[in-house]
Amino acid sequence: MSCPSIRREQVCGMNIHWVNYPLDAFLDCQQRLGLESIELWCAVPHVWLDHMAYYDATRIRHKIESCGLAAHVLTPENCTYPYQFAAKEPMAVEHAYGYFTNGIRLAAELGCDLMEVNSGWGYWDEDREEAWKRSRDMLRRLAEFAQTQGIVLVMEAVRPEESQLVTDIPSARRMFDEVGHPNLKVMVDTCAMGVAGETLDQWFDEFGSDIRHMHFIDGTPYGHLIWGDGTHSLSDFISSLNRHHYEGYLGQEITDGRYYEDPAKADARNVHNYERYFDEPI
Repeated sequence: MSCPSIRREQVCGMNIHWVNYPLDAFLDCQQRLGLESIELWCAVPHVWLDHMAYYDATRIRHKIESCGLAAHVLTPENCTYPYQFAAKEPMAVEHAYGYFTNGIRLAAELGCDLMEVNSGWGYWDEDREEAWKRSRDMLRRLAEFAQTQGIVLVMEAVRPEESQLVTDIPSARRMFDEVGHPNLKVMVDTCAMGVAGETLDQWFDEFGSDIRHMHFIDGTPYGHLIWGDGTHSLSDFISSLNRHHYEGYLGQEITDGRYYEDPAKADARNVHNYERYFDEPI
C-alpha cells in the first residue's frame, strides 16, 4: 500500500491566529515554511471589510504574490462580527448582504477561487424553520452574485453551540439542495465533523466532488488545533482524501488561544507534521 500523500499547494496557511501580528509577519512565515497557498481570513488588523467597502485589495494581493504565495480562499469573519447569514432584522439582513457581497468582490480582486460561508444562526427562542428560510434565501442571493464574479461559495457545517441550522451531514444536504445553485458547494470542517460524530468518508459518500474545500485541523474533537495536539490521525485523514481523489484545499483554521502568542512556532510545528505526506518534499 502506498503512503498517503497530498500536494504541498493544497495546504493553505491561515492568518486567523495571527491576529496580534501584522499581515506581513504571517505572509513571511508561510514563505519561510515553504507553503504556496493561503486562506485569507478577513478581519482587522489584516483586512478591512465591512458592509460599505473593502480596502487595499491591490496592495494586499501584491504583498501575497511578492512572497510567492497565492490566495485561493477568502473567509470573511462571520462568527463574532455583527454579520451573519440568517440575520433577522431588515437592516441586519441588508448589512449582511452588503458585507458578504463585498467579500465576494474582494475575493475576485485577490484572485481567489472560493469564499467560505456557513448557515448563520437564528435566535434560540424562535422557530428554527424561520431562521432556516432566512439562511437559505441569503445563501441563494449570495450564490447568484458570486456567479457574476466567478467565485464559488463553499458552505461548512458549524457546531451546535454556534447554530441550530447546518451542523451535520443531513442539515448540510438539506441546505445544499434547497439553495440549489451551481455556485454554492460544500466544505468540511473537521472540528464540526468530529463533534457531530461523523467521518470524512461519510462526507465524501454524501457529497463526493461537491466538496471543494476543508478546514482540515486536529481536535479532541473540539478545538481547532495544529496537527499533533489533538486525537485525530493525520495519516488516516489523508488516506481518506486519497481514496476519494480529493484535489481541493486544506485550510489551517487554527483558533485555539494557546497559539496566539507565538503563531510562527505553531505553524512551524504544524507544517513539520505535514512534511512526510507531501508528494514532493522540499
